[in-house]
Amino acid sequence: MDYKSILNLPRMFFDRAEERGERAFLWAKTAGRYRPLSWREAANQVSRLSRGLRALGIERGDRVALVAENRPEWVIADLAIMAAGAITVPGYVTNTVDDHRHILNNTGAKAAIVSTRKLSGNLLAAARQTPTMRFVVNIEPLSLSQHPGIEVTGWDEVLARGAATPDDVAAVTGGIARSETCCIIHTSGTGGVPRGVALSHGAIICNCMGAEALLRQLGLADETFLSFLPLSHSYEHAAGLFFPISIGAQIYYAEGADTLAANMLEARPTIMTAVPRLYETLHTRITAGIRREGGLKARLFWRTVELGKKRYHERDSLSLRERLENLLLELLVRRKLRARFGGRLKALVSGGAPLNPEVGLFFTALGLRLLQGYGQTEAAPVVSCNPPHKVKLHTVGPPLKDVAVRIAEDGEILVRGELVMQGYWNDREGTAQVLKDGWLHTGDVGLLDADGYIQITDRKKDIIVNSGGDNVSPQRVEGFLTLEPEIAQAMVYGDRQPYLVAVIVPRQDFVEEWAAAHGKRPDLAEFATEKAFHEAVGQAVERVNARLSPIERVRRFIIAKESFSLENNMLTPSLKIRRHIIKRVYGGALDALY
Repeated sequence: MDYKSILNLPRMFFDRAEERGERAFLWAKTAGRYRPLSWREAANQVSRLSRGLRALGIERGDRVALVAENRPEWVIADLAIMAAGAITVPGYVTNTVDDHRHILNNTGAKAAIVSTRKLSGNLLAAARQTPTMRFVVNIEPLSLSQHPGIEVTGWDEVLARGAATPDDVAAVTGGIARSETCCIIHTSGTGGVPRGVALSHGAIICNCMGAEALLRQLGLADETFLSFLPLSHSYEHAAGLFFPISIGAQIYYAEGADTLAANMLEARPTIMTAVPRLYETLHTRITAGIRREGGLKARLFWRTVELGKKRYHERDSLSLRERLENLLLELLVRRKLRARFGGRLKALVSGGAPLNPEVGLFFTALGLRLLQGYGQTEAAPVVSCNPPHKVKLHTVGPPLKDVAVRIAEDGEILVRGELVMQGYWNDREGTAQVLKDGWLHTGDVGLLDADGYIQITDRKKDIIVNSGGDNVSPQRVEGFLTLEPEIAQAMVYGDRQPYLVAVIVPRQDFVEEWAAAHGKRPDLAEFATEKAFHEAVGQAVERVNARLSPIERVRRFIIAKESFSLENNMLTPSLKIRRHIIKRVYGGALDALY
């Protein structure tokens, strides 16, 4: 496929739909069964919805928010918005009213599409406070109590309105340039305010081209993907939606985390993209199950892992006896494990956050090819990935096709190519800080090995990337915590971890009041670990958590035995916390919270 000749994303979709016709495209559960939507029907719905949106007043360049769980309608809406020449603004289903309000106002959104009654609550509340908003399209019916002071139109009504207009979508999409903005995906900036990353059609097409060139050696044919990550995440948007579209693949939508194992058996995916958290969870479940089983089964399993690791590290150094043993274990262990993943997997791809090399080695040893990649939303988002024929688990692979990477003098990783964002929406200053002379300054520190593979060694920026690939601004959470009357200082922690924890310094007056009430001396060092005091501080943490999105909530915390100060080097002269010093002192205790 000549990706460089593709004009734009909706045009790419319509071309694939014409080729695939009545073949299955999107699969979702209805009445307990997976049911398909064909390429042709999907294309018809995209065309009708796109015309309907234009009939309602959406014009070229307008921004349209999209808030929905993973489902076929998400894909239809995204493509329809783009096919109208407009710009999709995805929002997370976990967004608060304030989150939605910021995104809608920042982008000047003219309309929004939302799926369920539950999700409509926060979105409609924010829409009422957005001067540019004209209407909201609801995929599922709303309750009477939800009708707001803004025009609300049903999904089917928009489709019907579009069907009543001339089918000029081919002409409209033919006039959309590859360089035009197709979506604005928000991510957290270093100051904690979400920034809208403006991506061109070409940026995502460039990612698709790189992925196809990387995975071509797997023998890409009729591929099947199982979509699990939110489509509002830049990683799933590109790797789990538009890349499958570009190669004419089928996409199944997982019902949720609890049913993922069952959905794998139903979908039987050939390629699956996910974040480290999923692989960490699977690793924990598999090993826990084996330990419970015990006996011969456990011995065979761990011997399989042992020989698999040895083969990876030492290549062909297995003795004749070990090679024969390994062949037997291939039948007894690895084949059965692969069957639990559907039995057809060609590759598991990990991205969105750093993968623990031990987890990668575990799956590799068990015969499941796991490819770790690297990127960020500002790069549409994939920069690099390990190729199937030569995996280096401690690296994130070489740059994708047509992506240039170099290491700055201070070790920062710089990226250049069509995949790089156009800039942060309505933020020239922020854009100028990261885009310099055509190079994206990633904020990550690393090196290139002799084979051109990237190894990430550190982070210049303080943004936390949890094991689910979500970006969280610690300053934002810390700011909320220190507004509470009980809390003077806080440092939030959780990079590469499933949730946030924190070190908290209580306010001195609160310490004195609590000590007096409990007949103790006001010495924080003496009662910092007392359960009753911990619970008192915890009430403040819970109040803050109630105002934050799920990924920002502090699940556990420790209490510092002294304040962060200039004297103990935990504060800079400008009174900013020194994270690396605090981590050095409290890192062990914080890690123990997990």
